[in-house]
Amino acid sequence: MEQALTKLSRVLHIVSSGWVLILAGVIFADVVGRAVFSHPLLGTAEIVKNSIVAITFLQIPLAIMIGAMLRTTIVLDAVGPMGRRIIEVGATLLAIAFFVALAVGSYEPLLEAWRIGEYEGEGAMRVPTYPVRAIIFVMAVLTSFILVWQLTRLFTGKKHII
Repeated sequence: MEQALTKLSRVLHIVSSGWVLILAGVIFADVVGRAVFSHPLLGTAEIVKNSIVAITFLQIPLAIMIGAMLRTTIVLDAVGPMGRRIIEVGATLLAIAFFVALAVGSYEPLLEAWRIGEYEGEGAMRVPTYPVRAIIFVMAVLTSFILVWQLTRLFTGKKHII
């Protein structure tokens, strides 16, 4: 299971990195279109807005797997090993609660968005939002699973795997 989670997290991170490169190209085309041709790339704002959310959620699993989430080490260094473990367990439990709530809360809106074919934007360029809603839901479920797995590692005294 450890290898599968690691591989999946890395693949999702690579996908999100590729998406960032594509997004950079879209932004570049928009800037050049505005500056050189006085004609911006239609839908750039909507594409960027939805892409940032999707990219962020695709990167969360690997960040958790490698222990790269933001944390203040001043407190962790001051409390010693037992205090550190208590804080890490508490933070992991809160994260599990957050991502489970996010998954539960985003499920019905996801189904509705797919049902009606939800789009964002007006005029010539409309960007579908239901794929991003699906990414949020799937990543919330996956992240919850990874956090539960990480919690078992904390109780057994194992470190982050990567």
